[in-house]
Amino acid sequence: MGISTHILDTNLGRPAANVSITLSEFRDNAAGGSWHQIGSAFTDQDGRSKTLLGDHRLVATDYKLRFNVGAYFHDLRVPSLYPWVEIVFTVADPSQHCHIPLLLTANGYTTYRGS
Repeated sequence: MGISTHILDTNLGRPAANVSITLSEFRDNAAGGSWHQIGSAFTDQDGRSKTLLGDHRLVATDYKLRFNVGAYFHDLRVPSLYPWVEIVFTVADPSQHCHIPLLLTANGYTTYRGS
């Protein structure tokens, strides 16, 4: 399956388009493990990104989405508290699709497991 996300700017009541996102995967090793970036994308006009995994296979591990929301709010000329939002989540069953939405304002955010 895969990983997808979308961002809704709840202050403006519309999708957040053209937000840069990176996807990293946690890999265990002798030193305890580290993050490795495996994908990147920009949200489309509907605030969605469906291609973050690219050619990588979804595996059971921890993943991190990093949203560059500071640049998004800068382009809107809106002061923002958060330069980035990072969401770390665990994929336990790689046979299921994982959708991670972000509800965003300039001074707060929330996330949940989507469908």
